Amino acid sequence: MTEKPRTISRRGLLAGGAGLLAAAGGGGAWALDRYVLDHVEVSGASRLAARNVVAAEADGAGTATATTYTSSTATITIETVSTGTLAYFVADVRVSDATIVRSAFAEDRFGTNIIADPSDIAASAGAVLAINGDYYGFRDTGIVIRNGVTFRDAGARQGLALYADGSMKLYDETATSADALIEAGVWNTLSFGPGLVDDGKVIDGIDRVEVDTNFGNHSVQGRQPRTGIGLLGTNHLLFVVVDGRSKGYSLGVTMPEFAQIFADRGATVAYNLDGGGSSAMIFQDALVNNPLGKGKERGTSDILYVAG
Repeated sequence: MTEKPRTISRRGLLAGGAGLLAAAGGGGAWALDRYVLDHVEVSGASRLAARNVVAAEADGAGTATATTYTSSTATITIETVSTGTLAYFVADVRVSDATIVRSAFAEDRFGTNIIADPSDIAASAGAVLAINGDYYGFRDTGIVIRNGVTFRDAGARQGLALYADGSMKLYDETATSADALIEAGVWNTLSFGPGLVDDGKVIDGIDRVEVDTNFGNHSVQGRQPRTGIGLLGTNHLLFVVVDGRSKGYSLGVTMPEFAQIFADRGATVAYNLDGGGSSAMIFQDALVNNPLGKGKERGTSDILYVAG
């Protein structure tokens, strides 16, 4: 997760980190191994598991456009909201079955430091709509259940559980196990955070939560680009991507502001995912948002998507 500018970003490290860490001598070898080199734990991971356009006004806050997609299994409406200093994208998703909402890994492999552009992962998975996930590959903790299969059972933080019955819940990873979650009907978990909305209300104190303040990663606070997911009702979800760090286009939002977007649209539960330059929304193989105002995706380890 890259949420604030830093001297050494993790993607910068992936691009040129080998030389940088080599220059630091033997003491940097651990970081080279942990944060740069691919560590594949499972190959062929996915095999383990089973436009109409209208214009509208955004209540004086700017302009909004919406695109609607309908199939026998999903109805998706993507709204683009622009105010002059903020641009964000809301996908209202209704599915006939919760298992249509799936996860996919970069290169279809599970492990650390394996990345690909979200659009490439989405194309390989046959996704109609996708957002970047929790960048599970940047850490070795967290419960990782994807498409009904456990890939990691190392509880460390507040997670989000998406159930096969179409519900969604925030939970404490350290108070349960992957086996218990699977038994309870969990289809996918996401491990980043913090939780944004619970019981329809913005969670207090989320502007003070620190996430992954480890090597090459800083606080998620401040006005940032963001990606999140929320639940409106059974099999009815919201995917939201906010662009930021781009003067004259979109500055981003604070964590409470991000949570309020979900609450204002009626979400009962919402959760923050990886953001910064990672924030991306893909629809029918095209990049919807404009990451960092540069129109260029950044590699990540996973996506959450609606199957075609």
